[in-house]
Amino acid sequence: MTSKVVYNGELRTTATHLASGNSIETDAPTDNHGKGDRFSPTDLVATALATCIVTTIAIKAPSINIVGAVCNVEKIMIANPRMIGEIVVTIDFPESGPYTEEEKARLQDIAVNCPVHKSLHPDCKRTIIFNWP
Repeated sequence: MTSKVVYNGELRTTATHLASGNSIETDAPTDNHGKGDRFSPTDLVATALATCIVTTIAIKAPSINIVGAVCNVEKIMIANPRMIGEIVVTIDFPESGPYTEEEKARLQDIAVNCPVHKSLHPDCKRTIIFNWP
């Protein structure tokens, strides 16, 4: 098993990663009866895309230094059915560049082929913006 999730009441959960014992709490978003004090489940999905992109880049292109890269994530919800309509990930690469055109193309290809990107429903638009130094 990967994790254990306990419903705590008041639209909150605690998810525990079984291998490490680390835990996170979730809350429903304010537009869906929650307090918005923690990541919502859909926030975690959107955030997972960004963390997967940079982690996969680090795994597949270890010779390209991306330490200090910053991802800003925007989750855009839609109604009927209520779901994530779009995730926008803006990646600001560190000044450790400059990156060659070949390296840029390689990192962009890795990003759109990371496991989370590939796992999202096709109706969920994924926009990845690459900001190079």
